[in-house]
Amino acid sequence: MSFSIEGKTAIVTGGANGIGLAIGRHFADYGANVMFADMDEKRLKKELEDFPDDGNVRYFAGDLRERLTVANLLSATIDAFENIDILVNASRQVLRTDPLDVIDTSLETLIDQNLMTSYRITQAVAKRMIKQAADGPSDRPAGSIVNLSSIAANSVQKNMLAYSVSTAALNQMTRAMAIELSQHNIRVNAVAFGSLMSASLQSALKENPEYRQEIEDKTPLGWIASANEVVEATQYLASDASRFMTGHIMTLDGGRSLVDTVKAAAH
Repeated sequence: MSFSIEGKTAIVTGGANGIGLAIGRHFADYGANVMFADMDEKRLKKELEDFPDDGNVRYFAGDLRERLTVANLLSATIDAFENIDILVNASRQVLRTDPLDVIDTSLETLIDQNLMTSYRITQAVAKRMIKQAADGPSDRPAGSIVNLSSIAANSVQKNMLAYSVSTAALNQMTRAMAIELSQHNIRVNAVAFGSLMSASLQSALKENPEYRQEIEDKTPLGWIASANEVVEATQYLASDASRFMTGHIMTLDGGRSLVDTVKAAAH
C-alpha cells in the first residue's frame, strides 16, 4: 500500500501553530496541496511566508465555528486546487473547568470548539467528497478525514471535565461518522495523543515548569514528544495505506494511557 499523499488536496484546520502547522507543513513537503485554516491570519502569514504564492500551499483565515466561514473555506480550497481529498480537523482548545461554578462556560465552549466545529466541517467536506466521487472514476477512494483527539477522552483529571467530555464526544463522532460515510467510501479516523509538546502544553509548562517532570514520570517512554511525532500517523490515516481502516482511534502517548488503565484496574 502507498503512503503517498502527493497530488492530493488537504484542508488542515488549526494550521497556524503547533500540531496543525506541523501536519500541514509535512503534507506540503510530501507533495500534497494544503489549505491551512485558522482564525489567526497574522500567524498564518508569518508561518507560511517561505512558501511561494503560486505553489501547493494556501491559507484561509476565519472563525470556523460559523457555518458561512466553513462554506467560504471550501470555496477557497476548490478555487485553488479543484478537489478536496483529505480533511484534518486539528483545531482544538483546552480550558480548565470548575465543576461547581454555575457560571463556568468551559463545557459549552469546548463542545462547540472541539466537537461541533469538526462536525460541521466534516459534513461540508464529506458532501464535496461524495460529489467528486460521483463525477470521477468508480475505483477512486472518495476521501479521508482525520480528527485530532486526546487520551483525556478515556481518563479523568482534576479540573479537566470539559476537555475530557469534548474529546470523548469527538471520538464517538469519529466512529459514528465512519459508519455513516462508509457507503460513500469516505474513511473517518482519529489520532488521540497525550504527552506531546502541543502549543497548549507549551503554554502550561511556562506557567508551571514542574509539570514537565510529572508528565515524564507518568509516561513509560519517559519523555514528551514533539508535535512532529503525530504527523506520520496522520499521513498514514490520510493515505491509501490505511484504506481498510475506518472508525479507529489511534493512540500516540508514549504508553501513558496504559499506566492509567493499570492503575484503574488495581483500584
